[in-house]
Amino acid sequence: MKREGEKSKNIRWVVSIILLSFFLSILMQMLSDGVMEASKNVIIASLVVLTIVLINILFDVLGTAVTAAQEQPLNSMASRKIMGSKLAIKMIKNADKVSNVCNDVIGDICGIISGAGVAYIIVFFQNPNDSFSSAVAGLCITGIIASTTIGGKAIGKTIAIRYCNNIVFATAKFLSIFIGHNHDKKSRKDKLRKRLKR
Repeated sequence: MKREGEKSKNIRWVVSIILLSFFLSILMQMLSDGVMEASKNVIIASLVVLTIVLINILFDVLGTAVTAAQEQPLNSMASRKIMGSKLAIKMIKNADKVSNVCNDVIGDICGIISGAGVAYIIVFFQNPNDSFSSAVAGLCITGIIASTTIGGKAIGKTIAIRYCNNIVFATAKFLSIFIGHNHDKKSRKDKLRKRLKR
């Protein structure tokens, strides 16, 4: 029974990841295309691509940090009811899923969209009278974005492993601003119901 339950959970997770990837990629592509098309400016287009690269690096840092983080330092914080500590522990317990979303889903989507953005930027540098300089400009832009992404991730991984618990806790604390408020409301309602029953 346990194996069947785990199998159904895994199937649900795979399906939800596929759907999440599909809708996130469409949303991010639409937003980036919309900004680029509206601006028709190489500087703004470059800033959009760099923002996508930065998002990719930040989520890669979080995905790496959550797999390296440990529960023990956060358990004492949770016992003192420090905001974000319980969510941080939950993230660590589900490190495989969190890292899957951060590193694979968001990372891959950002990689594809930044590649499309680079292609859009290259159009600005195309010169029909000089195909060689156009090709060189295209290669240079592609090289800059690729090296920024790879170099940023390499630095990010070092930081993620060194400050893993701090990164996970800071992320959980930030998310608790939105999640914790609703959770507190539910717990208050439950307490009121218990009091009324008495």
